[in-house]
Amino acid sequence: MSSVDSSNPPLAVALERLANHRTRRTRDSQDVFNAGMVVLEKNAVNKMGDERWAFLEQLALAALDVGRTDIADTCIGLLNNQFSDSPRVDCLKGIKIEATAGPEAAREYYESLLEADSSNVAIWKRLITVYRSQGNVDKTVEELHQFLDTVYTDLEGWLELADVYDSVGLYTSALQALSHAILLAPQNQFYILKAAETADKAGDVPLALKMHLLVIDMATDDDDPKTSTDPPGGVAVRAWMGVKSVRVLYFAY
Repeated sequence: MSSVDSSNPPLAVALERLANHRTRRTRDSQDVFNAGMVVLEKNAVNKMGDERWAFLEQLALAALDVGRTDIADTCIGLLNNQFSDSPRVDCLKGIKIEATAGPEAAREYYESLLEADSSNVAIWKRLITVYRSQGNVDKTVEELHQFLDTVYTDLEGWLELADVYDSVGLYTSALQALSHAILLAPQNQFYILKAAETADKAGDVPLALKMHLLVIDMATDDDDPKTSTDPPGGVAVRAWMGVKSVRVLYFAY
């Protein structure tokens, strides 16, 4: 059986791979770029219907990741012709500026857009990303707090705030941010595991042990006999390792 060249697949295969990446929200930039170029070379964009707009956005991001700004310009131009006032297109333009002109130019661009429309959530989030890329922790935290005061339900924002605090050793503050993420997604075992590991770093041993055990309990289905015999996997393994690392300290505590 002959194999398909991953860098130059048939059109049907390319379209399927692109759709799978969009559905799964994976960002394999080189694979997306290779498949996207097949669509462009086969002049198949206009045959995709309304799906072509999502494809062009997907290919623009991949092209920027692999350094093909010419292809990104083509995609962004087509999107701009169709959606000239779209915040998503503005965001793509900003990401291109980040990739080609640097964070300072992108910061000025994003700030100018926010002056015109302070409710532009997508641009606000990109601006915060730029502040962090510049190493400006204070401004990043300040903007994240203002953003989350305005858009409390933005889960990514709380996770970003927790990560910023964690990166500078402010583990108690990181734990507080994670508590908001858990309120928004109480069934997400990874967020609880992250909070357990952060509590460990913060020196809150009882809380760390409690949350590690909660993850294990959530990962175990009492109604499924297999979970009682099969070895743990995924987040449960990390949770058991966490229990092992903190239990001695817990009993000493």
